[in-house]
Amino acid sequence: MPIKFGTDGWRDIIAEDFTFENVRTVARAHAQVLRSSGARSVAVGFDTRFQGQAFARVVAEVMAAQGLDVWLAQDYLPTPALSFAVVHHGAGGGVMITASHNPPQYSGYKIKGSYGGSATPAVVAQVEAALATAESYDGPRGEIRPLDIRQAYYEQLDRQLDLETLREYRGKVIHDPMGGAACGWLTGYAQHAGLQLELEEMHGRPDPLFYGVNPEPIPQNLGELTERLTRESAPTLGVITDGDADRVGAITAGGHFFNSHQIFAVLIKHLYGRGVRGRVVKTVSGSRVIELLAETLGLELLETPVGFKYITDAFLEGQQDESKAVLMGGEESGGLSSRGHIPERDGLLNSLLMIEAVAASGQSLDELFAEIEREVGFRHVYDRADLHLSEAFDKSALMQAAQGYREVAGQAVTGIKTTDGVKLALAGDASVMFRASGTEPVVRVYVEAQTPEMVQAVLTEAVQRVRSFDPMS
Repeated sequence: MPIKFGTDGWRDIIAEDFTFENVRTVARAHAQVLRSSGARSVAVGFDTRFQGQAFARVVAEVMAAQGLDVWLAQDYLPTPALSFAVVHHGAGGGVMITASHNPPQYSGYKIKGSYGGSATPAVVAQVEAALATAESYDGPRGEIRPLDIRQAYYEQLDRQLDLETLREYRGKVIHDPMGGAACGWLTGYAQHAGLQLELEEMHGRPDPLFYGVNPEPIPQNLGELTERLTRESAPTLGVITDGDADRVGAITAGGHFFNSHQIFAVLIKHLYGRGVRGRVVKTVSGSRVIELLAETLGLELLETPVGFKYITDAFLEGQQDESKAVLMGGEESGGLSSRGHIPERDGLLNSLLMIEAVAASGQSLDELFAEIEREVGFRHVYDRADLHLSEAFDKSALMQAAQGYREVAGQAVTGIKTTDGVKLALAGDASVMFRASGTEPVVRVYVEAQTPEMVQAVLTEAVQRVRSFDPMS
């Protein structure tokens, strides 16, 4: 099977295609690209998945044999901490062995740039091209050094937060790291920063099986935390980080799932209230609430294809040109970053910013978002379906057909975007988006409307239309 790179690196099933041999091949190609760019060192980390440390060691050995000095993590760590380590040590790039939110049988190879964020599409393309041409290196061997970044990363978080407000907060927070790379990191930060809140960790022991769920902070994977929050009253808050801790989710008191669009909106408004300014960058799958909020606050909005690497590009552009600085960038899947931090998704920082927003306002996340809905005049109701289809599924035929739809569930199509997949604006302030994976037979359908009934009607019909293009359905 060929090694295929998706929106954020290469992922495959452990021992099937994600093998030591294939990891060596990718690391050799990556090392060649790094050397050609003038890099002299690289940082390598891993999450809590099976054989993560062993795969990371293989990467380090290949990189060192290719003449690069390597900062190698000695224990699991969050992806944002690894990305920060790249900047902190002045490395030419980074490697994170993780499959992020994917099922436990997967692992992956995330490529990080020297700026501490997702590699640009150009760099990923260079690595892919070098897979078949990478040669052995006859120069001096690099040195492998232990990486200990926790304290420096915590100090970076200090610089992004209103510590005075956080230290005064006495509310209750439950953090669910899902057995992933954030285990012990949020509680460790609270101790580092002298926070007095009541912070409890659920599923805080590293588990390569992620306690029986996929480590993605979406409702179907959060039953235990949801049940727990159902019995709690405000201001209790549940924050969730995914398998490698770059994505974030939340559940509010009463057991209400607080989705990534809502988190994005609340944090934009909170940072704006702190005096932070800049562009808002969202992927095309993001909510219309973000567009309307940016307009209400007088902030420029930039919309990108799906994939945080495109948001990273916007952050890098803003670092070169102050007029294009980014206040906050985010994607539908829970990856968010903000001005002053590395251009990287950071579930730990965003968990702390949510707590800070609650502490500063004296309101719950639900109340803060309801206030935004009133301000922008838009009610946000949302759902998504991830459809796993057969290899015979014809994604190109679906995308061509979707561009010709005139209505969905009786709602007339009023506009179309083909930035990434096909997104249809529907009558009644609704939308539906079809997006096919580039590496597997999966189609994601995203629906936003003004009522739960309309969301379900549009989603049900959209799913039926997708399945009609799969002869095995």
